[in-house]
Amino acid sequence: MQTKSDFLVVETGKKPVASVIWAHGLGADKYDFESIIPMLDLPDSLPIRFIFPNAPIRPITVNGGMEMRGWYDIRSISINEKEDSEGVKESARTLAVLIEEQVSLGIPSSRIILAGFSQGGAIALYQGLQHPQQLAGIIVLSSYLPLHNTLDEILSEFASSTPVFMGHGSQDPIVPVELGLFT
Repeated sequence: MQTKSDFLVVETGKKPVASVIWAHGLGADKYDFESIIPMLDLPDSLPIRFIFPNAPIRPITVNGGMEMRGWYDIRSISINEKEDSEGVKESARTLAVLIEEQVSLGIPSSRIILAGFSQGGAIALYQGLQHPQQLAGIIVLSSYLPLHNTLDEILSEFASSTPVFMGHGSQDPIVPVELGLFT
């Protein structure tokens, strides 16, 4: 269960009309993408609430068991082998709770975007495709779909109508572009 200290909230104006929940990558934290907000040059007429959650601190197997912020364990250098399904599902539930909190604050789910980079993008995509309400969209940067073998089981009725943007650098040394293409 996340507490308020586990996420950063930045509002671009009074009475936000939309929310973006943005999950960071492995080893980063809730402050990693805060600096992107001014670069978006959003109009004053579109106040947005950005929520940047912290991943839990956990041992990461491929990093020698070093503890760091991670949405799930990476057990093999081949990222999609020996996947940490419990970690993925637990982190997806964290995003689902944040979505529901935004809805309870008056932001319709159809005005909520899930976004993420690397591991955070994987969790955003996984949760976004299974979310039981229509979302505004999913932004996935340098990432892939974890637990892709369960895709048919998790897809919500809204998955096909949810806009998805996936971007991936061709020289990414951490997450192979092939994983993103496979997704």
